[in-house]
Amino acid sequence: MSARAAESGSTRPFALFEWLLAARYLRARRREGFISVIAGFSFLGIMLGVATLIVVMSVMNGFRKELLDKIVGVNGHMFIQPIDSPLTDYDEVAKRLSALDGVKLVVPMVEGQALVSSTAASGGALVRGVREADIASIPFIADTIRQGTLRDFDVKGGVAIGRRMAEYLGLRVGDSLTIVSPRGAATAFGTAPRIKAYPIVAVFEIGMSEFDNTFVYMPLSEAQAYFNRDGDVSVIEVFLDNADEVGPMRARIEEAAGRPILITDWRQRNRTFFGALEVERNVMFLILTLIVLVAALNIVSGLIMLVKDKSEDIAILRTMGATRGAVMRVFLITGASIGIVGTFAGFLLGLTLAWNVEGIRSFLSQLTNSNLFPAELYFLSRLPAEVDPAEVTTVVVMAIVLSLLATLYPSWRAARLDPVEALRYG
Repeated sequence: MSARAAESGSTRPFALFEWLLAARYLRARRREGFISVIAGFSFLGIMLGVATLIVVMSVMNGFRKELLDKIVGVNGHMFIQPIDSPLTDYDEVAKRLSALDGVKLVVPMVEGQALVSSTAASGGALVRGVREADIASIPFIADTIRQGTLRDFDVKGGVAIGRRMAEYLGLRVGDSLTIVSPRGAATAFGTAPRIKAYPIVAVFEIGMSEFDNTFVYMPLSEAQAYFNRDGDVSVIEVFLDNADEVGPMRARIEEAAGRPILITDWRQRNRTFFGALEVERNVMFLILTLIVLVAALNIVSGLIMLVKDKSEDIAILRTMGATRGAVMRVFLITGASIGIVGTFAGFLLGLTLAWNVEGIRSFLSQLTNSNLFPAELYFLSRLPAEVDPAEVTTVVVMAIVLSLLATLYPSWRAARLDPVEALRYG
């Protein structure tokens, strides 16, 4: 059937007999068993390379998105600090800023570093004084309360701490947290440290270890009294509807403030951190792309060996009327089939792993009885993944293109084979 199709000379490109021949060459036979093994490893290489690339890029995207959401969601988008005089008029400034379009929330805040302790342990903390209405408007805190409540936060005079801090200090709701500040009252013998115990009214879990282990929230009035702030605040945090609009909003906020202020934004404060993440992401993409390239090169070696093994068959096809183009297309289909099927298999495997990466991590942690994703090292308490359709499409197209390019030289070599020489020396 193939011979008659070839003899006619009128077969269209990629005719049925070309596909049949390619399929026959892909099947394992006794003599070319080794070649089939190479093709199998090429298929596995492409599949695992594509799957790994999709999973790693998805995890990197999820890691960046989760960190960005939590950092920006808790700390705000823009930070206003006084220049020449204390922010005693923070209420008026906050009202003017809240009236701007694009501003979601304005939080006057007193910040200070202190030592927190209990009967079990002690450690450093960042104490933040906020109003009840403001802390209730921050979802990453108000929606993550694990113990207690923020109701009557201003009246109770207690503090809210992170879950990791509570576990480290051995405390729970109702217990007392001792806060020690080196900047206390001035005496004749110098500045005495300020030591005061506060009841714990709530325990939150943001999901970011650095925040859950260091943040202590107390009522604004209590923080002003504790840190000797005479009716002023140290910073006003501004939350925008869109975190990327900090540039266009800067001039409007300076004008609305109505006083000299210093403005910084989340990009300036976290430039080094997110820059390092971006570099790591690009390097990982490059390395994993090289893995896919190596797998594609395996297709080249496998096809060259197949062409050498099938030189007599190629010569017979040529003498029966098969054109060079037909021979080239047969081997092109053979190599491309390995690459394309391997790519789509890797695509399905990668998506499956990316969508279930946290479950897989939990299973492996239980299986090995170890913590494979320590929050103290990676900042987050869970392994996030964010599948980007554009990136996945780029990976799939890149793998297919590399696979097709890998088949060109062996296919061209097969088409250029001299039938006479192949039959004489084959």
